[in-house]
Amino acid sequence: MAEFHIADTVDITDVVCPVTFVKAKVALEELDDGEILSIRMNDGEPVQNVPRSIKEEGHQILKLIDNGDGTYNLIVRKAEEEE
Repeated sequence: MAEFHIADTVDITDVVCPVTFVKAKVALEELDDGEILSIRMNDGEPVQNVPRSIKEEGHQILKLIDNGDGTYNLIVRKAEEEE
């Protein structure tokens, strides 16, 4: 399996929905098109809602990693801006 070059990481384990998605979206907006963001989040609502919301925004979900401690890392590639 190829490793990803992660441009930035955001930890949203200290916030609750819907702020989880807002923080993830802001972090994605700061990246260049095609760059990869790792989002660390808690199990439960964030894992259910954040990936779905990010995909609806047009970004590519590359991987969801179970850290084994009640948290997950979601690896996302930022979508190309449409001209």
